[in-house]
Formats: sequence, C-alpha cells, structure tokens
Amino acid sequence: MNAMAVTETVQTIRREVGEDAICLLTFDRPDSGANIFDAATIRDLDEHLDFIEKERSLKGVIITSAKKSIFIAGADLKTLLRQARTGELRAFIGEGQRVFNRLAALKIPTCAAIHGACAGGGYEIALACDWRVATDDPATRIGLPETTLGLIPAWGGSTRLPRLIGPEKAAEVILKGKLYRAQEALQLGLVDEIAPRPALLDAAKKKLGDGKRQPQPISPELAEGIADPPKDGNKAPARALEVIKKGLAGPIDQSLRLELDGIVELGRTDATQNLIRNFFLAEKYKKGTSKVPAQKIAHAAVIGAGVMGSGIAQWLSSRGVSVILRDIGVEELSRALANIEKTYADAVKRRIMSEEKAKEGRARVVASSVPIEMRDVQVAIEAASEKLEIKRQIFRDLAQKAPNASILATNTSALPITELAAETERPDRVIGLHFFNPVSRMKLVEVVVGTETSDDTIERALAFTRQIAKVPVVVRDSPGFLVNRVLFPYLIDAVSLFQAGVDAKEIDQAMANWGMPMGPLRLIDEIGIDVTLDIAATLHAAFGRRDEAPQMLRHMQAANLFGRKSGAGFYRYEGKSQTTNTQLDQWKGNGSIQNEPGTTIAHRLMFLMVNEAARCLEEKVVASPEDADYGMILGTGFPAYRGGPLRFAENHGIKKIVEELESLAHRDEKFAPAEILKKHARMATNFYES
Repeated sequence: MNAMAVTETVQTIRREVGEDAICLLTFDRPDSGANIFDAATIRDLDEHLDFIEKERSLKGVIITSAKKSIFIAGADLKTLLRQARTGELRAFIGEGQRVFNRLAALKIPTCAAIHGACAGGGYEIALACDWRVATDDPATRIGLPETTLGLIPAWGGSTRLPRLIGPEKAAEVILKGKLYRAQEALQLGLVDEIAPRPALLDAAKKKLGDGKRQPQPISPELAEGIADPPKDGNKAPARALEVIKKGLAGPIDQSLRLELDGIVELGRTDATQNLIRNFFLAEKYKKGTSKVPAQKIAHAAVIGAGVMGSGIAQWLSSRGVSVILRDIGVEELSRALANIEKTYADAVKRRIMSEEKAKEGRARVVASSVPIEMRDVQVAIEAASEKLEIKRQIFRDLAQKAPNASILATNTSALPITELAAETERPDRVIGLHFFNPVSRMKLVEVVVGTETSDDTIERALAFTRQIAKVPVVVRDSPGFLVNRVLFPYLIDAVSLFQAGVDAKEIDQAMANWGMPMGPLRLIDEIGIDVTLDIAATLHAAFGRRDEAPQMLRHMQAANLFGRKSGAGFYRYEGKSQTTNTQLDQWKGNGSIQNEPGTTIAHRLMFLMVNEAARCLEEKVVASPEDADYGMILGTGFPAYRGGPLRFAENHGIKKIVEELESLAHRDEKFAPAEILKKHARMATNFYES
C-alpha cells in the first residue's frame, strides 16, 4: 500500500486509507439525503471487507456517513415489505447477518463514528464494531425501532446488544423501540464516547488505540426476571424478548438463527405488513406533495377559550406562532391561561421541552376579552361551542376584524363549513381545521374543504398544519367529516348494547382486547354526554337511524351525568379510580343482545366502523382508502397493527363482513352494508391496488 492516502468508491460506500493506515468507510448513497441498507449496499460492504481482510498493513477501520443528518437509517423498508410478501426475506436478512459477522470478526479494531439518525440496521452495523463514538448534535438519535414496525432487530441487534449492556437494559431499548439522544445513549451504554462533530473522526481514531474490545461474560440468568411486554396484535416485542432470553443461553450463531427465524415469521403476518405500511403513510402525510414554497405563519388568532381553543393556542405558541386568544368571558380566559400553563408545565416535567422554551411559548399568547387589532393575523381559527348560530356570528365578525388573514378556519367537529363560509365575503378563504382533544398529544388535523374553498387556501392550510407539526388528512365538507362520522355508529351501538342490559365493563373490555385504546362507553365519558348528543343530532339528521342517539344518553343528560367532567357518566370517577355507575341500572333492559350467532361484541361494533368508512370512500368524503385508514388510526387510536378499518376489512375478508352485516341488518337496518362493500365482496376485489 502506498504511503499516500488512497480513495476508492464502490457504489454506496467510499473507502479511504490514510497515511496512518486507518481505513475509513464512508456511507454516501448517491442522489439521496439518507443512507439505507438494501441488497446493493450490503454487497458493497462485502466487497470492501474483501479488501480489508487482505490488506495486512491496516491498523483499524472507521465506519461513518457523509450525510448531513443521517448516519444510516436502517434497512430499506420497501425491500423488506416486498420480500416479506414474496418469501425472499430469509435470504436478504441472512446475507446481512453474514456480512455484519465478517465485520465483527476482523482482527483489527473497528469503530463506528456516528452523526445523525442511527436506527435499526444502522445501529446494528455499529454494534458489529468494537467501539461506538457519537456526536452531541441534536440530529444524532440512536436506537433499534424495529419492534414498532412489527419486526425485531435481526442483523445482530437482538444478539449483540444484550451482550454489550446486559439483557435488562437491552430489552428496554429493543422492546420500546425508542431513539435516544447521544447523552442518553451514553448512559445506557449504546455508545462509548460523545464528541463534538468537528472532532468525531479524531475521537474515533483515538478509540481504535484501545484495540479490539474484549467480550464481557453475561449470565443468562440476568434475563429471567424481565417482564413480558403487554399482549396485543403486535407480536414483535414478545418475540424480541424470547430471542434475548434464549439467545444468551447459547452461542452467538444460535442467537442469530433465532433472530432470523423471528423476523421471517413476523414478516408474514398482517400486523407487521400493516405497521410497515403505516410507516410509509406517516411519511406521505407529513411531507405532502406541494411544490409551492409555503408561507410561514407567524401570527394567528384563536376565537373561543374553551378546552379546544386553549389547547390550540398552546400548541401554536409552542411552535413559534404568536397567538391572540379571544373570548368574551373573563372567567373562560382565566381558565384557558391556567390550562395553557399546566400543559407547558407538564411538557417541562416530562422533558419534552426546556423551561426556557416553555417560557418563550407562554409569552407568545395574548388573551383578550375585548375586541383587539387583528390586522397582522395570517390565520384565524374559530373554536367556539358547537352551535351553528354562534359560529356564524363569529365568522361575520372575523371577515371584518382579520381582513389580511389568508385562512379563516373553524375547529368544528361536525357542522357544515360551507354554511359558515357563506357568512363572509371571501368564502374561498374558509376551511375547516379540526384538531383533536387533547391537542398537545393528538397528531391529526382534519382539513375540511368546503364547496367554495380555493385550492390556494387548501395548500396554505396543509402547509400550516405541517408547519405546526400536525398531520393533515383532507376531507370533504360533509356532516361529521371523516373521524366522527366513522366513529359515531360504533359509539351509538355500544350505548344501545348497554341500554339493552350488557355490562359496561364487558363492552369496553371487548374493545380494549380488540386493540382500541379505550372502550366506547369510557370514550363517550371523555367526550362528554352533552357533546356526544350534539354531534349525534347533526349526524342523525343527515344519515338517519345508524346515528340515532339511544334514550339512555338523554336520561343521563337530564340527570346531569355528563361523563368525566361531571364526575359520573357510564362510570363514576374519583381521582384516578373508575367504578361502574349503578345509577344507570334504572334505565337498562334485561340483557338481551340482538346479535347473530357467532358475532362477537367486538365484530358487531367494528363492522359498523368499517361500513361507515366504506361509505366515506364511496361518497368521496375522502379521496383514498389510505385517507380513511390513517385518519382513523390517528384520530381514534384505531389499532395501528390492524391497519385502519378498510385494511382490517381486507385482512378479515370483505365477503365475510358483508355476510355478517346482512345477517344483523335483518333485525336492524342500521347494519345494512354499504354498496361499495357489497361491490368489492361480489367482485372479490380489495380497496387497494397493492
């Protein structure tokens, strides 16, 4: 080898050998801002290892990245998804294991110099090195997120990490699938050192001076006390834990075989394929497709200081937008400011933001109970109570008070956007921005398009939603839009079952076991019985029987049983405790369930949700089945591993769902299957092309 530095590029990886005899492998995927592992990259790495094994004069190897904010983002998920469906996954993962094993077996010391996102396979190649050095840059995030996608780390992550940091800490990292900042990664032992970015390679070269890392013996008994993960449709965390426990009891080769078997078997399941599909949907909805540069929104107004108004104001202010929070009630404003303060305090306590950032955010909110100048306001959001006449008056006022606002939005959950737009001289500027409660935690915003809403307003609204780190789904102006329209037949029928005599806990537990974050009756308690009745009335007027509120809800409203906010609804609430409300027994029936034989509570309620999602697609409330599915996942917590209501219908069998709906419809017309469901069942086609 010459004394001078030598550079050679093999497709995705550049190799440089310096005068110090250190080989630097720099991952730099052409025409991409990210490095990922696909078959070509693994092949390129294999070729470089051929050179390294033969070149006896080398003193060490450093693996790094040329990308601005990504080390290596893991395996190519499109490849994984395709191979999971075609049966090629075993060969792909097995080849990755073989090549990473070659790296781990090198006789010279190796170090991963990590800057930017280092996830999944990106961290597994780092684990195959002797040492790991990372930058202290905010862009640096390190971890193994595979289980969140229904997979397990199978290029050595489930094998090498327990042997590096112990099985208990490794199980926490792998089962949670979290990405850690550099300082957290150092504390966990995921990296050995932290360095400023300009000094990263020097720190890595210095680390090579420590020679080959000597393995530390880890007792398999340390894994015995690790608790099993919660059981749900995503089997990956449990499978990963099984690999950790069994893998430690034998040699590395045996543990790697367990990894390989695990990922291949998981890859065949609907749950894993749905979770990977959701990953791509998340990228699609976050990024959008607009090529027009977005106007940055700096000034906004929120009209209405209730729970939603205060939540929206807090969220906007936390994202750098100055907010005028307007309400005629002084008490309402005081409560709103207290709610905003509490949300910021909680964020600081949970280390989501610093006290300094929280202080800056609070300062961006100006509350007023009297008319205030709004000429600088670019976006005005009405968040008053769900009464059409109140909202009409606000829009008449907004059109005059905020003349320069490019977006006049309403946060209504069900009322018609087009009627509100008619109150202004510029209906083209009016759009729905339906946030979900609690605003600080729910990612979805339904962007509701009225008949007069202009394309420019839609694009501005989408850009604004993404600017404030929310995920927009476009829906057409129609009663209930997407989420409430699909959700309410499910909620209404749950009340009907309860009214007929089925125990509240039985109903809610059935849906929790099915995968919903909470049961439908408890969800109604969280929404509020009064709000539920208001939305149901709007939907009933439009869609008839399937949204008709059961008498039970009216009895509860008359008795001031509004749900959690009044201390009692379907349950009684004292602090964190929740008990059955026996006061409702006087209005209940004898327990007869009008189900067809074999139809479970979960299927009966879920098929109603599927049915309504199909109608939304049929009526073009949403433009695609993906919109319906992803909107319901984000808006209601529909179990992600089931893929959304329409994807669930395909996995379960559209024909079977139609047959069960038609059986139920003999007793109650609200179960009548949508025409689009019947069409797909009859033609044996799915909602998705691929």
